[in-house]
Amino acid sequence: MNSSLSIFDVLLPPLYLVAAYTYGYLVTKKNIKNHPEYTFFTKGLMIRIVGSIALGMVYFFYYGGGDTVNYFQSASAYAKLFFKDQEGFWVGLFGNAKGYYFFFDDSTGYPVYSPRDHHAFFVVRLLVPIVALGGYTYFSSAILVAWITFGGMWKLYQTFLHEFPELKKEMAIAVLFVPSCVFWGSGIMKDSFTLSAVGWFTHAFYFFFIKKQRKISYGIYLLIASIIILAIKPYIYFALLPGSILWLSNNQIKKVKHQVIRILIAPFILVIGGLGAYWSLDQMGDNLGQYKLDNVLDKAVVSQQDLKANYYKGNSFDIGNFDASISGVLSVSPMAIFSGIYRPALWDVRNPVMFISSLENTYMLALTIFLLFKLKFFGFFTLIGKNPLLVFCMLFSIFFAFSVGLSVSNFGTLVRLRIPELPFFIGGIFMLRFLYEQKTGNKMRF
Repeated sequence: MNSSLSIFDVLLPPLYLVAAYTYGYLVTKKNIKNHPEYTFFTKGLMIRIVGSIALGMVYFFYYGGGDTVNYFQSASAYAKLFFKDQEGFWVGLFGNAKGYYFFFDDSTGYPVYSPRDHHAFFVVRLLVPIVALGGYTYFSSAILVAWITFGGMWKLYQTFLHEFPELKKEMAIAVLFVPSCVFWGSGIMKDSFTLSAVGWFTHAFYFFFIKKQRKISYGIYLLIASIIILAIKPYIYFALLPGSILWLSNNQIKKVKHQVIRILIAPFILVIGGLGAYWSLDQMGDNLGQYKLDNVLDKAVVSQQDLKANYYKGNSFDIGNFDASISGVLSVSPMAIFSGIYRPALWDVRNPVMFISSLENTYMLALTIFLLFKLKFFGFFTLIGKNPLLVFCMLFSIFFAFSVGLSVSNFGTLVRLRIPELPFFIGGIFMLRFLYEQKTGNKMRF
């Protein structure tokens, strides 16, 4: 498939940009009087659109093609087939009784061979109506993806503000404006859909289970977000589900007024929550496919060894050798977590994308060290336990960083795969800083 751009890629995107900006302006105007956080709505939407366009420009003109182009061209071929052969369209898109799927030759729009990666193929399915609405042009479609997936990020932002309404600017930075998330999580890629789905999942879980607002809409959001995550990147559930269940467990502990009773029952509730998370992941084995619990450690070992191969030409890092056992994994867990959160560092930089990520990581590391020093280490973790949402943010970040750091050794892959944790970790650090200032009355200028 060729990756050339058409004249419509120049003519149509400005129209979609105007439409998106108008939408943002109207939504802001409608809500800002009662909800001051909407001052960031249009800015957040437009910066994601800029990120989606930047991603396409880099892939077209720097890499000369890649995943984002393949997703777009496959979805375009399917969308065009609808007008040529509707029976072939439905069979190709959803498979027949034998589970056979099709790819297309872009010159004819007809099936020529079967795809192997059903996770990637699910993205193609999601993109078919988007590409059609985008006039079969890459950048118009990218703008629509950024526009559609922005909803999950906005809901995550509002969820954080529900607990910390004083942190409008800080949470906007954490959720809406982190450069890595804007670049990798806005365009025509798997990450845009999964990052948005994590936002919707967190929002719905918070209001349905934590705030006990039993609305059908929250149940629907949880179901759809879970389907998208499991269909595209099942490993995200290894951090999201345990973190959510422990979040709920911690929230129940906080409701116990008597301190002695709370201390006595806390270990019991947390153990039950942890076992519940393990059981849930185990029961989801068929849906997790190659990521089911029985396989995940073996897969991590194989992935680590493969990604350390010479053909990555210095763009890799090493957390140490380990085997597929609990003790083997635990032996490298500190380095895996550190790498999953704080790398690439400045000394790891090999290209401009890594440099931007390293600046984010340097800031996060400096702020973490500063808080550890100010709170005298143990106070750091004690203060985290004061708020269940903060506990969830840190648990999810650490679980996710561990899983990514364990199974990835290539910086290029790491920079992209780690973006779901960034809003939660950065947001969590800002929450922790706020609680410190609230506790001590000292303003941190950092």
